Amino acid sequence: MGNILTIAQKELRAYFVSPIAYVVLGLFAVLFGLFYVASLNVMVQLSMGQFGFGGPQVVNINEFMIRPLFGNTAVVLLFMLPMLTMRSFAEEKRSGTIELLLTSPLTDVQIIMGKFLGAMALYALMLSLTVIHIGALFWYGEPEWAPVLSGYLGLLLMGGSFISIGLAISSMTKNQIVAGVATFAVLLFFWVINWLGEAAGPTTQSVLAYLSILDHLDDFSKGVIDTTHLTYYASFITIGLFLTAKSMDMARWNG
Repeated sequence: MGNILTIAQKELRAYFVSPIAYVVLGLFAVLFGLFYVASLNVMVQLSMGQFGFGGPQVVNINEFMIRPLFGNTAVVLLFMLPMLTMRSFAEEKRSGTIELLLTSPLTDVQIIMGKFLGAMALYALMLSLTVIHIGALFWYGEPEWAPVLSGYLGLLLMGGSFISIGLAISSMTKNQIVAGVATFAVLLFFWVINWLGEAAGPTTQSVLAYLSILDHLDDFSKGVIDTTHLTYYASFITIGLFLTAKSMDMARWNG
Protein backbone atom coordinates (compact mmCIF):
# COMPACT_ATOMS: atom_id res chain seq x y z
CA MET A 1 0.00 0.00 0.00
CA GLY A 2 2.91 2.31 0.73
CA ASN A 3 4.21 2.00 -2.84
CA ILE A 4 0.78 2.79 -4.26
CA LEU A 5 0.48 5.95 -2.16
CA THR A 6 4.00 7.00 -3.14
CA ILE A 7 3.16 6.71 -6.84
CA ALA A 8 -0.14 8.53 -6.27
CA GLN A 9 1.68 11.42 -4.58
CA LYS A 10 4.21 11.52 -7.42
CA GLU A 11 1.41 11.63 -9.98
CA LEU A 12 -0.41 14.39 -8.13
CA ARG A 13 2.76 16.48 -7.93
CA ALA A 14 3.38 15.90 -11.64
CA TYR A 15 -0.01 17.39 -12.47
CA PHE A 16 0.93 20.63 -10.69
CA VAL A 17 4.43 20.76 -12.17
CA SER A 18 2.82 21.00 -15.61
CA PRO A 19 0.03 23.47 -16.52
CA ILE A 20 -2.53 20.64 -16.74
CA ALA A 21 -3.80 20.87 -13.16
CA TYR A 22 -4.14 24.65 -13.22
CA VAL A 23 -5.88 24.68 -16.59
CA VAL A 24 -8.28 21.89 -15.67
CA LEU A 25 -9.08 23.28 -12.21
CA GLY A 26 -9.53 26.84 -13.48
CA LEU A 27 -11.64 25.88 -16.48
CA PHE A 28 -13.79 23.52 -14.42
CA ALA A 29 -14.39 26.21 -11.76
CA VAL A 30 -15.43 28.74 -14.40
CA LEU A 31 -17.76 26.36 -16.23
CA PHE A 32 -19.35 25.08 -13.03
CA GLY A 33 -19.87 28.67 -11.89
CA LEU A 34 -21.60 29.54 -15.17
CA PHE A 35 -23.92 26.54 -14.96
CA TYR A 36 -24.58 27.34 -11.31
CA VAL A 37 -25.64 30.92 -12.08
CA ALA A 38 -27.78 29.75 -15.00
CA SER A 39 -29.52 27.10 -12.87
CA LEU A 40 -30.03 29.58 -10.05
CA ASN A 41 -31.56 32.10 -12.45
CA VAL A 42 -34.01 29.50 -13.77
CA MET A 43 -34.99 28.48 -10.23
CA VAL A 44 -35.58 32.10 -9.21
CA GLN A 45 -37.76 32.71 -12.25
CA LEU A 46 -39.74 29.57 -11.49
CA SER A 47 -40.26 30.61 -7.90
CA MET A 48 -41.55 34.01 -9.05
CA GLY A 49 -43.97 32.37 -11.47
CA GLN A 50 -42.44 33.95 -14.57
CA PHE A 51 -42.88 30.75 -16.58
CA GLY A 52 -46.58 30.33 -15.83
CA PHE A 53 -49.73 31.97 -14.58
CA GLY A 54 -49.80 30.59 -11.07
CA GLY A 55 -47.87 33.43 -9.49
CA PRO A 56 -45.04 32.95 -6.99
CA GLN A 57 -44.61 29.37 -5.77
CA VAL A 58 -42.35 27.22 -3.63
CA VAL A 59 -39.71 25.51 -5.77
CA ASN A 60 -37.84 22.35 -4.79
CA ILE A 61 -34.14 23.31 -4.89
CA ASN A 62 -32.98 19.74 -5.38
CA GLU A 63 -35.32 19.06 -8.29
CA PHE A 64 -35.07 22.32 -10.17
CA MET A 65 -31.46 23.34 -9.50
CA ILE A 66 -29.12 20.78 -7.97
CA ARG A 67 -30.20 17.85 -10.15
CA PRO A 68 -29.83 19.78 -13.47
CA LEU A 69 -26.58 21.26 -12.18
CA PHE A 70 -25.09 17.82 -11.55
CA GLY A 71 -26.23 16.74 -15.03
CA ASN A 72 -24.46 19.72 -16.60
CA THR A 73 -21.38 18.96 -14.50
CA ALA A 74 -21.28 15.47 -15.98
CA VAL A 75 -21.14 17.01 -19.46
CA VAL A 76 -18.17 19.16 -18.42
CA LEU A 77 -16.40 16.08 -17.02
CA LEU A 78 -16.88 14.26 -20.32
CA PHE A 79 -14.69 16.87 -21.99
CA MET A 80 -12.22 17.57 -19.18
CA LEU A 81 -11.27 14.26 -17.58
CA PRO A 82 -9.58 12.95 -20.75
CA MET A 83 -7.20 15.88 -20.27
CA LEU A 84 -6.19 14.45 -16.88
CA THR A 85 -5.45 10.92 -18.05
CA MET A 86 -3.95 11.54 -21.48
CA ARG A 87 -0.43 12.02 -20.10
CA SER A 88 -0.44 9.25 -17.46
CA PHE A 89 1.29 6.54 -19.51
CA ALA A 90 1.72 8.29 -22.88
CA GLU A 91 4.19 10.77 -21.41
CA GLU A 92 6.09 7.95 -19.70
CA LYS A 93 6.42 6.20 -23.05
CA ARG A 94 7.41 9.35 -24.92
CA SER A 95 10.10 10.31 -22.42
CA GLY A 96 11.36 6.75 -22.02
CA THR A 97 10.71 6.57 -18.27
CA ILE A 98 8.23 3.74 -18.78
CA GLU A 99 11.21 1.35 -18.91
CA LEU A 100 12.28 2.50 -15.46
CA LEU A 101 8.80 1.75 -14.13
CA LEU A 102 8.61 -1.64 -15.77
CA THR A 103 12.03 -2.69 -14.47
CA SER A 104 11.48 -1.33 -10.96
CA PRO A 105 10.52 -3.62 -8.06
CA LEU A 106 6.97 -2.25 -8.32
CA THR A 107 4.23 -4.52 -9.59
CA ASP A 108 1.91 -3.54 -12.43
CA VAL A 109 -0.99 -3.37 -9.97
CA GLN A 110 0.88 -0.93 -7.75
CA ILE A 111 1.78 1.30 -10.70
CA ILE A 112 -1.75 1.31 -12.11
CA MET A 113 -3.46 1.87 -8.77
CA GLY A 114 -0.99 4.64 -7.91
CA LYS A 115 -1.70 6.49 -11.13
CA PHE A 116 -5.42 5.89 -10.74
CA LEU A 117 -5.48 7.26 -7.18
CA GLY A 118 -3.34 10.24 -8.21
CA ALA A 119 -5.81 11.18 -10.93
CA MET A 120 -8.74 10.55 -8.58
CA ALA A 121 -7.16 12.86 -5.98
CA LEU A 122 -7.02 15.69 -8.50
CA TYR A 123 -10.58 14.92 -9.59
CA ALA A 124 -11.73 15.02 -5.96
CA LEU A 125 -10.04 18.42 -5.69
CA MET A 126 -12.04 19.55 -8.72
CA LEU A 127 -15.30 18.51 -7.07
CA SER A 128 -14.28 20.18 -3.80
CA LEU A 129 -14.27 23.53 -5.65
CA THR A 130 -18.03 23.19 -6.02
CA VAL A 131 -18.71 22.80 -2.31
CA ILE A 132 -18.79 26.56 -1.75
CA HIS A 133 -21.55 26.91 -4.37
CA ILE A 134 -23.65 24.12 -2.89
CA GLY A 135 -22.95 25.43 0.61
CA ALA A 136 -24.48 28.77 -0.37
CA LEU A 137 -27.72 26.96 -1.21
CA PHE A 138 -27.83 25.47 2.27
CA TRP A 139 -27.05 28.89 3.77
CA TYR A 140 -29.85 30.71 1.96
CA GLY A 141 -32.26 27.82 1.32
CA GLU A 142 -33.30 24.43 2.60
CA PRO A 143 -32.32 21.74 0.09
CA GLU A 144 -32.31 18.09 1.08
CA TRP A 145 -28.81 16.94 1.97
CA ALA A 146 -29.24 13.24 1.01
CA PRO A 147 -29.64 13.82 -2.78
CA VAL A 148 -26.68 16.20 -2.68
CA LEU A 149 -24.39 13.63 -1.04
CA SER A 150 -25.58 10.81 -3.30
CA GLY A 151 -25.19 13.11 -6.30
CA TYR A 152 -21.57 13.73 -5.39
CA LEU A 153 -21.10 9.98 -4.96
CA GLY A 154 -22.49 9.45 -8.46
CA LEU A 155 -20.16 12.07 -9.92
CA LEU A 156 -17.21 10.48 -8.12
CA LEU A 157 -18.04 7.03 -9.49
CA MET A 158 -18.64 8.37 -12.98
CA GLY A 159 -15.33 10.22 -12.84
CA GLY A 160 -13.59 7.05 -11.70
CA SER A 161 -15.02 5.26 -14.73
CA PHE A 162 -13.78 8.03 -17.04
CA ILE A 163 -10.32 7.95 -15.47
CA SER A 164 -9.96 4.16 -15.67
CA ILE A 165 -10.75 4.16 -19.39
CA GLY A 166 -8.42 7.12 -19.88
CA LEU A 167 -5.57 5.23 -18.22
CA ALA A 168 -6.17 2.19 -20.42
CA ILE A 169 -6.05 4.24 -23.62
CA SER A 170 -3.07 6.29 -22.45
CA SER A 171 -1.16 3.05 -21.85
CA MET A 172 -1.64 2.09 -25.50
CA THR A 173 -0.01 5.11 -27.15
CA LYS A 174 2.94 7.49 -26.90
CA ASN A 175 0.96 10.51 -28.07
CA GLN A 176 -0.96 12.48 -25.42
CA ILE A 177 -3.27 14.11 -27.97
CA VAL A 178 -4.20 10.74 -29.45
CA ALA A 179 -4.84 9.40 -25.94
CA GLY A 180 -7.06 12.36 -25.05
CA VAL A 181 -9.10 12.28 -28.26
CA ALA A 182 -9.49 8.50 -28.19
CA THR A 183 -10.60 8.60 -24.55
CA PHE A 184 -13.20 11.26 -25.34
CA ALA A 185 -14.46 9.22 -28.31
CA VAL A 186 -14.88 6.05 -26.23
CA LEU A 187 -16.61 7.89 -23.40
CA LEU A 188 -18.88 9.70 -25.85
CA PHE A 189 -19.87 6.33 -27.32
CA PHE A 190 -20.97 5.06 -23.91
CA TRP A 191 -22.66 8.43 -23.32
CA VAL A 192 -24.96 8.18 -26.36
CA ILE A 193 -25.20 4.40 -26.72
CA ASN A 194 -28.79 4.39 -25.41
CA TRP A 195 -29.80 6.58 -28.36
CA LEU A 196 -29.06 3.64 -30.64
CA GLY A 197 -31.69 1.58 -28.85
CA GLU A 198 -34.52 3.97 -29.65
CA ALA A 199 -35.03 2.28 -33.03
CA ALA A 200 -34.38 -1.25 -31.72
CA GLY A 201 -36.50 -3.81 -29.93
CA PRO A 202 -37.30 -3.64 -26.21
CA THR A 203 -34.59 -6.16 -25.25
CA THR A 204 -31.84 -4.38 -27.18
CA GLN A 205 -33.10 -1.04 -25.91
CA SER A 206 -32.92 -2.16 -22.27
CA VAL A 207 -29.40 -3.56 -22.75
CA LEU A 208 -28.12 -0.38 -24.40
CA ALA A 209 -29.81 1.73 -21.74
CA TYR A 210 -27.97 -0.25 -19.06
CA LEU A 211 -24.66 0.29 -20.87
CA SER A 212 -25.23 4.06 -21.00
CA ILE A 213 -22.85 5.67 -18.53
CA LEU A 214 -25.07 8.73 -18.11
CA ASP A 215 -28.35 6.98 -17.30
CA HIS A 216 -26.87 5.53 -14.12
CA LEU A 217 -26.09 9.00 -12.75
CA ASP A 218 -29.65 10.32 -12.69
CA ASP A 219 -30.84 8.23 -9.74
CA PHE A 220 -27.88 9.40 -7.64
CA SER A 221 -28.97 13.03 -8.09
CA LYS A 222 -32.47 11.99 -6.92
CA GLY A 223 -31.04 10.59 -3.68
CA VAL A 224 -31.42 6.97 -4.81
CA ILE A 225 -28.39 4.70 -4.33
CA ASP A 226 -29.18 1.52 -6.26
CA THR A 227 -26.85 -1.48 -6.20
CA THR A 228 -27.40 -1.77 -9.96
CA HIS A 229 -25.71 1.58 -10.51
CA LEU A 230 -22.96 0.84 -8.00
CA THR A 231 -22.25 -2.48 -9.73
CA TYR A 232 -22.19 -0.82 -13.14
CA TYR A 233 -19.65 1.84 -12.18
CA ALA A 234 -17.54 -0.63 -10.18
CA SER A 235 -17.48 -2.98 -13.18
CA PHE A 236 -16.63 -0.12 -15.54
CA ILE A 237 -13.69 0.93 -13.35
CA THR A 238 -12.50 -2.65 -12.97
CA ILE A 239 -12.60 -3.29 -16.73
CA GLY A 240 -10.68 -0.07 -17.42
CA LEU A 241 -7.96 -0.96 -14.92
CA PHE A 242 -7.85 -4.54 -16.22
CA LEU A 243 -7.28 -3.30 -19.78
CA THR A 244 -4.51 -1.05 -18.47
CA ALA A 245 -2.86 -4.03 -16.79
CA LYS A 246 -3.06 -6.09 -19.99
CA SER A 247 -1.57 -3.22 -21.96
CA MET A 248 1.33 -2.94 -19.52
CA ASP A 249 1.84 -6.69 -19.65
CA MET A 250 2.13 -6.50 -23.44
CA ALA A 251 4.60 -3.62 -23.07
CA ARG A 252 6.77 -5.83 -20.85
CA TRP A 253 6.80 -8.61 -23.44
CA ASN A 254 7.50 -6.20 -26.30
CA GLY A 255 10.18 -4.42 -24.28
